Amino acid sequence: MKKSCNLLIISILNLCLLNNVFAHGDGAPQPVDTEGLEALGEEWLTKNPYKGNELAIQIGASGYGSNCARCHGLDARSGGIAPDLRALKDTAEDDEWFIYRARGGSIRNGVTYMPRFEGLISQEAMWAIRTYINSLPKDGL
Repeated sequence: MKKSCNLLIISILNLCLLNNVFAHGDGAPQPVDTEGLEALGEEWLTKNPYKGNELAIQIGASGYGSNCARCHGLDARSGGIAPDLRALKDTAEDDEWFIYRARGGSIRNGVTYMPRFEGLISQEAMWAIRTYINSLPKDGL
């Protein structure tokens, strides 16, 4: 009995350590290569300029995997830690909300719920990620 408890404890510790290896991204914002996308300039847009752009979807998928999947889930299917981003509607209002939240993050009662990405990830990368999210199936919502 004692031996099986020790094995169980060791297994649980190993899983906890391996979790860091298999997590999506490393928690620090990762650069997103946006080569090939139209440059958007310094002025922040509030409406998605890449809507339906296939290259933006591909770039956004990579950027999402590196920067968002850890909390929002693979293919934006949240496991409950953070909102399911597939629930965002493909509207100008939700575009504006998305870019506001991605730029500024979310802090409540001194606790960071989402990091601030402005200054770390380009506007082009943020809009590519939004374009990727919009391209995902909405089943199960």
